Amino acid sequence: MIISASRRTDIPAFYADWFMNRVRAGYFYRVNPFNSRQVSGFILKTEHVDAIRFWTRNPRPLLSHLAELAERGLDYFFQFTLNAYDRTFEPNLPPLDERIETMIELAGRIGPERVVWRYDPIILSNVNSAAWHLDQAIRIASLVKDATRRLVVSFCDFYGKGEGRLGKALQGSGIKLADITAPEQRAVLEEVACGFGKIAVSHSLEIFSCSEAVDLAAFGIEHGACIDPNLIRKLGGVAASGRKDSNQRADCNCVESVDIGAYNSCRYRCAYCYANFNTGMIERNCRNHFPDSPALLGRYGGEVEIRT
Repeated sequence: MIISASRRTDIPAFYADWFMNRVRAGYFYRVNPFNSRQVSGFILKTEHVDAIRFWTRNPRPLLSHLAELAERGLDYFFQFTLNAYDRTFEPNLPPLDERIETMIELAGRIGPERVVWRYDPIILSNVNSAAWHLDQAIRIASLVKDATRRLVVSFCDFYGKGEGRLGKALQGSGIKLADITAPEQRAVLEEVACGFGKIAVSHSLEIFSCSEAVDLAAFGIEHGACIDPNLIRKLGGVAASGRKDSNQRADCNCVESVDIGAYNSCRYRCAYCYANFNTGMIERNCRNHFPDSPALLGRYGGEVEIRT
């Protein structure tokens, strides 16, 4: 079993103590995001967990627990998002320089091959041009090139209700969005892809796209998977399943995993985030978090079947 921690919220940044309590207890509860009365339990022990994939913008609060995770024999790796957006897009993140320092420290502790740099999402606007993104990516790459071996990029695709939420968040800012994946923006998309491909080569990084239908192989960018069974095996783990995760988008190549998080529970409140889709629920959900509960949000009594 592969644990995803988490597509839905930043576990390392905000729920590190809860996560470690669940590791020590050896199980956790997952609540169906569409039916809170459906609660499932899962074993969280070394013999049942093939790997843990942490998704984060700031793993600093989890760093003090890394030695314990290693002592328990849990295999883990990080997907570390580093963008250079201002507070209009990312209102609550620590300064970029601090996050870069954290990434370098993390890689120094666990090895750069276990830290994947994610530049995501690539948002095209009147203040975030192709040239702007490439300038920022070059600057970040020059600082983290020894802290990672892999770069993952993804475009803001405006799927579902994401465009509406982002547009609403940017109201009054003067920022005008453009869909970089639209046919009329093809030249810009290729400019960005070509630039990122060259950045990867010049900094000795593998580069992959995430959940993109567009073929970027001509620019040295292959279709990738954030939960990649090949990477897990390469790092010494055993991927529990090679089956594609049917719960993800059609263009996602990730294999099956169990997500430990919950929607509408990340305090970073990034304007583009699909996992925070109800701002009124975020503070309420955060107040409903208890570090000693088996579930990330709320408390659940009674019998819950524990799966392996």
